Order: sequence, then C-alpha cells, then structure tokens
Amino acid sequence: MADIQIKAAKRTEFGKGAARRARREGLTPAVVYGHGADPMHLLLPAKELFLALRTANALFELTIEGEKKPILALPKQVQRHAILPEVEHVDFLIVKAGEKVSVEVPVVIVGEPQSGLLVNHDLVSLAVLAPATHIPSEIEVSVEGLELGANVLVSDVSLPEGVEADIDGETLIASIVAPAAEEPAEEESAEAEGAEAEAE
Repeated sequence: MADIQIKAAKRTEFGKGAARRARREGLTPAVVYGHGADPMHLLLPAKELFLALRTANALFELTIEGEKKPILALPKQVQRHAILPEVEHVDFLIVKAGEKVSVEVPVVIVGEPQSGLLVNHDLVSLAVLAPATHIPSEIEVSVEGLELGANVLVSDVSLPEGVEADIDGETLIASIVAPAAEEPAEEESAEAEGAEAEAE
C-alpha cells in the first residue's frame, strides 16, 4: 500500500543543539500530525529518508516505537540544507486509506508539435485531489502534432481514475509557438550600419 516503509523513534530532546546532535548521529528530526492527533516528534534514519524523498508524493508507512500500528503519512514540508545534500526536517501529514489529498504532481510533456514549432511549458506541476494510496507519480500531457497557436488547458488533460484537478480548468499547461526570430550578429549589424553611412 505504502511506497516507503521506514522505522522512526520518538524524539525526546528538543532545540537546535539536540537537532544538530541527531543529525551527527545520522538521524533527521520530523513531526507527524493530522486527523486530530497530537503532533508526534520523531527521528528518522537520515540516509534512508533522503533517498525516499527523491520520489515525489511518496506515501510513507511510519512504524513508530511504542505505537501499536504503523501510520500512513505524506511529506508536506521538507527543509533541505542550503548547500549539502541533506534533509534537515520533515513535516508529515497523517492520511487514511481511501481519503483524497491535495498534492502537486509533476507535469511531463510528451510528443512533438508540427515540424519547426516549439512548446512553451507553462505549468510544471498540477494540483490534484487524489486517493492517498494512489497518487500518480506524474501526469503526461501530449502535444503530438499540435499546430501553431494551439493551447493545452487543464480541462484537456485525461487524469487517472479517481484523480481530479484541484485548479481552474482554464489554466494553461502548454502552448505551441514559433521559434523566435534570430537577432542579427553584432558584427553584421555594424557592417550594415557602415555600408549605410558610406551610401549617405
């Protein structure tokens, strides 16, 4: 059911110093909340968590020490280190099997428009309502054979069963445009100006 299964310990020490110690020990602080439950502060294995978060909207099954049942949760906010490839903190939202959640899903453009035309990719991710246990990893948008001036709107996209757009259907996803006219090279422009001056 869940994409990622991971074990977590309850966090008993707080503050910046405690967080730094945890990270030195290979653990990442996190909090899980939702469905009326009191927030739980956790420590998760840093390397395992970092790799898991490379998958967009991954559903986690958190097995927390001292708790009888695992918890299903989605990462809602991820704080990453400004320079190092590290996750500093994660906020998880508790979800239930069968409920729908609002998530941003990456948009992938497939196909090619008519020869010589370009695609303006206006929307890189699409807000959708999807079953918590069946969140699509990406949404494909085809531009195959489209003509100059064609637009693809949210309402034009075929979404997986049970998934619905959580954004105005008239929102533009992609548009087909002509290549921009190339500016003449500076040297050529200077030669042209020189020739005009001589003619005068």
